[in-house]
This record gives sequence, C-alpha cells and structure tokens, in this order.
Amino acid sequence: MLAQTPRYGDEHEDFRASWRAFLDRHVVPHVEAWEDDGVPRELFARAGADGFLGLQVPEAYGGAGVTDFRFNAILAEEAHRVGAASVALAITLHNDVVLPYILDAGNDEQRARWLPGTVSGQLVLAVAMTEPGTGSDLAAIATTARRDGEHYVVNGAKTFITNGLNADLVVTAVKTDPAQRHRGLSLVVLERGMAGFTRGPRLRKIGLHGQDTAELFLEDVRVPVANRLGEEGQGFGLLTGNLAQERLSIAIGAVAAARAGLDWTIAYVRERHAFGAPIGTLQNTRFVLADCATEVEVGQAYVERCMERLAEGALSVEAAAAAKLWCTELQGRVLDRCLQLFGGYGYMAEYPIGRAFADARVSRIYGGANEVMREIVGRSLALDGRVSA
Repeated sequence: MLAQTPRYGDEHEDFRASWRAFLDRHVVPHVEAWEDDGVPRELFARAGADGFLGLQVPEAYGGAGVTDFRFNAILAEEAHRVGAASVALAITLHNDVVLPYILDAGNDEQRARWLPGTVSGQLVLAVAMTEPGTGSDLAAIATTARRDGEHYVVNGAKTFITNGLNADLVVTAVKTDPAQRHRGLSLVVLERGMAGFTRGPRLRKIGLHGQDTAELFLEDVRVPVANRLGEEGQGFGLLTGNLAQERLSIAIGAVAAARAGLDWTIAYVRERHAFGAPIGTLQNTRFVLADCATEVEVGQAYVERCMERLAEGALSVEAAAAAKLWCTELQGRVLDRCLQLFGGYGYMAEYPIGRAFADARVSRIYGGANEVMREIVGRSLALDGRVSA
C-alpha cells in the first residue's frame, strides 16, 4: 500500500480509536441484521451519549464546540471501514448536512429548543428537499406553506428522505410564495407527531438497505411560524449555502468506501489461490490494485485539501462540486474492480465488497447528480470567453 500522509494529529487518532471501539461494540455485530431491519433509532442515542453527535455545537447547548471538520471525516472513514455505509450516511447527514441549518439560521430560541437533543441523540435530524417530481431543481418544488396567523399550513410530499423514519426534526423546503421560483422558497422544521405529517414505509433500494430512506406526506400540517429557519424567502440561499460542506462530506465518504474496498481486496488476494499461487502474485491483480491504490491516494489528498479550505472559510462551490464528482466516480471504479477480483464471492451479499458496490451507486446521484456537478465545474471555466469578476 502506498504511504499515507493524512493531516491528522494525536487528538484525531484518539478520537478515531474511541469511534472504532464504539463501532466494534454497537455496529459491527449488527450490520447484516440491519440490512433487513434498518439502522435503529437507538443508535443515535448511544452515539450521542459517547460524544459522536453535534461535535460543532457550542458547549452552551451541550456540544463540544469543535469546528475541525477532520473529526467529522473520521466518523465517515471508520464506519465505511467496517462496511457500515448506512450508519455512515445516517450519522454524517445528522452532523454535516442538517445541523448547520439550525446552527447558522436558527435563532436563540430555536437553538435552545433543539440543539441539546441533537447532541444527545434524542432528536434525530433529516432534511426534506426532493419531491416525487423534483430532484436537483430546488426552485421547482411544489410543497406549499400557506400563512395562517402564527402557523403555516403545509401541503405536499417529499421522497428519498435519508433518516426519514428515524427523524424527529425535518428541515423542510416549502414554497411560501408559489409565484416566485427562488425567492418564494423557505425552510420550516417539521416535528415528529405533528397532525397530518405521515411517513411511508422504508423504501426498497438496490443498495444502502439499512438506511431508513422514506417518503413523507404532508396534509394540512400546521407548523408554527416559530419553526421557520431564517426569514421567508431565504430558503434557497440557506440550502445552497451549505451544499459545499454537504458535497465534501459525500466525497470523504466516497474515498473512505473505496479505501475500505481496496483493503478488503488486498487481504483477499493474499489468501485466495489460483493456478497454484495466491492471486495477488498475478500481474493483472498487481496492476489493477496499483491503479486503485493510486487513485485512492489522489482522492484522499484532494479531500484533505478541501477540508483545509473549508476550515479557512474558502471552500468554493466549484471545488466542492469537483470533489463530489471525482471522488464518487472513483468510488464506483475502484469498488467495481475490487469486486471483480473476488470472483463469484464478490457477488454474494454476505461479502462486504458486494454490499459496498451496491451502496456506492447512489453517491453519484444524491447531493446533486454528477451531471449537475459537471455543469457547475463547466460554468467556472468561462467557456464563453467571459471571465467573472
């Protein structure tokens, strides 16, 4: 394996060791069962009790006040290492994707009401943007929120919602002014138990079987105005403002999944014999794994650079889109090649390489389809000859 030079210090490795111990105790024994039953809501409470949720939440609200995103990366890396992609997605969505909306746009009352529970794991988070007829085009959502005194009356449907069944708080994109595409979009927080807020069963997917991806149905749900994040019409800006971190989080998970697949494959080809020798001694095997190892190291270096830029407050939308694009494509390539080296065993569901291969496919779709990532990067190249100021 090539030498790795991740920019992690002793405090990061201590955190990694603690998270590994948590995974070995609370996750690894259950990974296969959760493929059928789904990741249980109780896991969030266990993770919260051990300090793995809401790392960036200020101490005043029960968090650690740690803004170093390398700790968040470790959570994804180690979950993928043990083949628990559904757990990685559930935790990183809670920490990296949804929490920033409350931290950045929530007022003092909302923070006091919600943040302690998100840290303890008593309040599980989700975000609801995608609709049955709307994917990457956020401005085209059809879910409406009509003002009625101190409430909004919300009607619509959301789909493909990660943490959809486990979530207690769902940051939901709604149209408060359907006549406007962008300025008519707002964010409201739906809470478990609100009348008219129902959920469909866990959706059947070709991968990430343990993830409680679900549809949400909203019929005359009365949501207090006090549950709105930011002002009316600010929703589009709030959603797009966090996309760089969200896409970096996806890229980190993609490289981690590719590295895990590579490690499993190296171990396998050392033990598996064909034609009288370990298949790892065959030139084809060496060449395939040499390519995979090189690509993983390149991906690791780029996401670490993006983490540095994020810490500096300078991670651009284009750089994050490039990270999401390249690293998820890398994930698919590497896991496909690694599965091939397992032969027929790679196609068996009980082998983690097979599950990782199936789990990987959606990473090129969620967080903005890779076609959208190409468009974002392409626009930054000023191909029309005009250079933006």
